[in-house]
Amino acid sequence: MKPIRNILAAGLGLALLAFAPGAQAQDRPTAITIATEGAYAPWNFTAPDGKAAGFEVDLAQDLCARMKLTCTVVIQDWDGLIPALNVGKYDVIMASMFITDKRLEVINFSRPYAIDPSGFAVSKTSALAKSGLTGKFDLNNEAAALPMIEKMKPLVKGQIVGVQAATTNLAFVKKYFEGVVDIREYKTTEQHDLDLAAGRVDALFAQNTSLTATLEKPEFAEFTLAGPSFLNGVFGRGTGAGFRKKDTVLLGMFNEAIGAAIADGTIKKLSMKWLKSDVTPPQ
Repeated sequence: MKPIRNILAAGLGLALLAFAPGAQAQDRPTAITIATEGAYAPWNFTAPDGKAAGFEVDLAQDLCARMKLTCTVVIQDWDGLIPALNVGKYDVIMASMFITDKRLEVINFSRPYAIDPSGFAVSKTSALAKSGLTGKFDLNNEAAALPMIEKMKPLVKGQIVGVQAATTNLAFVKKYFEGVVDIREYKTTEQHDLDLAAGRVDALFAQNTSLTATLEKPEFAEFTLAGPSFLNGVFGRGTGAGFRKKDTVLLGMFNEAIGAAIADGTIKKLSMKWLKSDVTPPQ
């Protein structure tokens, strides 16, 4: 499950300065509710017992212990996460949500707790899989990224690509491949996974860690990650926790706890456990 950096960094920097510990007169909370999507394995998913599980759920529990907060994790549909946060249904979003300028207009974000590039999953016999094109490209440096995207276009031309709606992954495919591929939007990544297995789409575009987890399942034995992966630009500056604009004390608490979890290796440990990759952002 999953945009712009200089402007975003400036805007986020101002937000973080405004919410630095010691700058608030609000009371420190003792109990909060955290929302996740519950449909973006292995970042967050719904376990057989109906409870949320995954990387972000374990990370939320760790952060809450550091902050000495009582935390309840609830599941909310992706497209309702921000509206429900702002009307007070819960206090924090942890749902593999990328920090983007557009989202910063309506909510605040913590410092990033993960950075993970996105790419394509395709048939092992496809032109992209056979092309040998690889690499990780920073979309803030389009002079380097655009030539690679141009090389990819004829290799995926005419294919049906599944992507989750209302995500930065969709924003990427629309910006760089609209008119080249047939974009098919899905409410959840679980839905587009099913259509890939059933042959109703030719490819998926999502975060690499999510696609890796999908491709480990036996029904996807004939598919593979292929081509370069991309980050920054339309993907913002990583994955962060979302907050109402007014909740400045809580934001400061999370920033401190995330920094500690980065410094002591907890985020690396949890991401290797769940994502099979280290998504720890820079200090």
